[in-house]
Amino acid sequence: MMPNDPRWLGQYELLGRLGEGGMGTVFLGRSPDGRLVAVKMLRAEHAWDTEFRGRFRSEVNRAREVPGFCTAAVLDADPDHQTPYLVVEYVDGPSLSEVIRERGPLDGGTLHSVAVGVATALAAIHGVGVIHRDLKPQNVLFSLGTPKVIDFGIARALEVTSRHTRTDQMVGTVAYMAPERFDNDADRTVGPAADVFAWGVVVAYAATGRTPFRADSPAATAARILTQPPDLTGLDGPLRDLVGRTLAKDPGERPTAYQLLDLLLEAETGGALAHRPELLKAAEAAQHTGRVRPSVVRESAAPVRRRVRRLVAVAAVATVVCAGVGFALSRHRLDEALASFAPGTSPSDAVASAALPSTEAVPGEPRIQGPRIADQLDRRGLWKADRVSDSAAGWCTFDRRMLATTHMSTLHRCKGPQDSFAGDQAIAVDVGIVTEGACAVIWFRSVDQRGYVASFCENEVRLGIDESAGNGFNSEQRVAVSAFQVGQTHRAGITVRNGTAQVTVDGTPVLSMPVTDPQLVAGRVVLGALNEASEEDATVAFANVDLRSPVVGRPAHFTDPTTGSSQSVVELYSYDPVAHSAVAQPILLMDSAEYCRQFKIDPDDIRCSDPFQIVESHTKVTIPVRSAPKLTSWQTPGNWDGIVAVRAGDGKAISASKFTKWLAGKEGGLVAVATTDGEVTTLTRIDNF
Repeated sequence: MMPNDPRWLGQYELLGRLGEGGMGTVFLGRSPDGRLVAVKMLRAEHAWDTEFRGRFRSEVNRAREVPGFCTAAVLDADPDHQTPYLVVEYVDGPSLSEVIRERGPLDGGTLHSVAVGVATALAAIHGVGVIHRDLKPQNVLFSLGTPKVIDFGIARALEVTSRHTRTDQMVGTVAYMAPERFDNDADRTVGPAADVFAWGVVVAYAATGRTPFRADSPAATAARILTQPPDLTGLDGPLRDLVGRTLAKDPGERPTAYQLLDLLLEAETGGALAHRPELLKAAEAAQHTGRVRPSVVRESAAPVRRRVRRLVAVAAVATVVCAGVGFALSRHRLDEALASFAPGTSPSDAVASAALPSTEAVPGEPRIQGPRIADQLDRRGLWKADRVSDSAAGWCTFDRRMLATTHMSTLHRCKGPQDSFAGDQAIAVDVGIVTEGACAVIWFRSVDQRGYVASFCENEVRLGIDESAGNGFNSEQRVAVSAFQVGQTHRAGITVRNGTAQVTVDGTPVLSMPVTDPQLVAGRVVLGALNEASEEDATVAFANVDLRSPVVGRPAHFTDPTTGSSQSVVELYSYDPVAHSAVAQPILLMDSAEYCRQFKIDPDDIRCSDPFQIVESHTKVTIPVRSAPKLTSWQTPGNWDGIVAVRAGDGKAISASKFTKWLAGKEGGLVAVATTDGEVTTLTRIDNF
């Protein structure tokens, strides 16, 4: 202890110094129950900044909700103390930087374990909406060989404060900062992807003893981060490729912490983690906490509750194992709710969108229906992620379902398809209330943020007209429903038929109203969240959305690329190699003679003299795509002979950049697709078409 160091902070006795850094001084302390703890006393210049104290309080409250999956538990804090301080679990072990300095670079199972441990911690941290912002080897400590991440939960509060005091100061070490950290408006752009970038630098450092953008000065290092590829010499195997992905300049091209953890565990061959069962349990628990598997089969309510208890129990056991202390899960609102929200786990198989009546059409017209949209909502596709910054009004993100969150506003709409539905229509989607006070909202026939709207809250369902481009409901009807409790999943439905909209929950009608406004005869379907009562962020979850219009004309049979294994041709609207998704419209590519025979078209019709015909399904779907699918290019013959026989994989191999460049700007490029178990394995662009 230094002469001027305090001997007590609050109820904690200070025994000695553990270190000092840019944020403040860390002391070894003793809690009233005799436990050793680490007490971080923040620098005096922050003590008089009221904005900092408020941010510090908010960030610490969220940090205390982080489960102890390879993280040092946040135990206590006092932002109102004369010198604000933070109390965390004491980890009696060296830092990663000390290990590398004393023993040299890591390899094999030890390196893989470090990569898994830090990714596990990031998944836990990001799961409650916290961004570390200062991940580096000094903040990775080892407890009995298990890595633990420290110092999350205060970097944002400190960084914002530093901008009010010194415009040239940012919290963090330059070598581990993502490119977006150097933006002039970084507070708006820095998200969880910046931590994933730092993970890549940390793992590269652990494997080689140097950072991948190392230069002679911080300014030169920053320039390399912004403009140069990483130097990964000395890092081999699958880990090299994964680190390279995390170091992408564009944050959108990096995997999320959960995706990173999935890929690391997929690469585990039974060597590294077989000897570290505690780490494996923690990683698997972090995977499941707040995550769901898209292939979960619908089941009754009782088995769902049993599965929830099992997942929470696994999480609690892994918390104790990895944290090494009795730090219990404290995130009742998020962990249990998210763990229990599994797309497709409604109490019954009832679908809200009852069959809509067929509509007469011109004889022989082979349309099957008005527009239809189907999306599991387990990844970016027809619906987009829109999280820009922590200061946004709200955001929509994907974590094997779509999470809609309100932040600085009471309402947030997710960015989805622009297709307009008119007349009769049916909407069905799995809905889960994740946090107390949140309502899931579905707008339909929405034009310029005005339209009909149904909201699904914990204790009631409402239906009305949203007139005020926000949260004003006119002609509103309400009905008490106890189905939508936090952590449960139900199938919400809206069926519009003959001028009446009916809302259902798990197939049971709950209310209805006329939809006769002459200005709202057609419009988009929009999904979003409403903060009904909570002062915190409000989050709801959506999955398995199905929007459809009545069947029109003679039915046609199209291959469904989202299920089973098949070969088909689609109109491809987008391919996202990061989200592993494609948006497509199934079509039929038919010989004209067969086309006219099947749809009973007069042989003298000009269509029957063409070489082939395209029959559109008028259905857009999001299809999962395998990582690094086979991409090929097929040149159509000049006379179009044989085009209907094209198969995925025909032609010559092309790069992903050439494929995406070809697709850019097209309103549906013609592509042959091969799928296995509902996942795209091969895409073949059809050229000269």
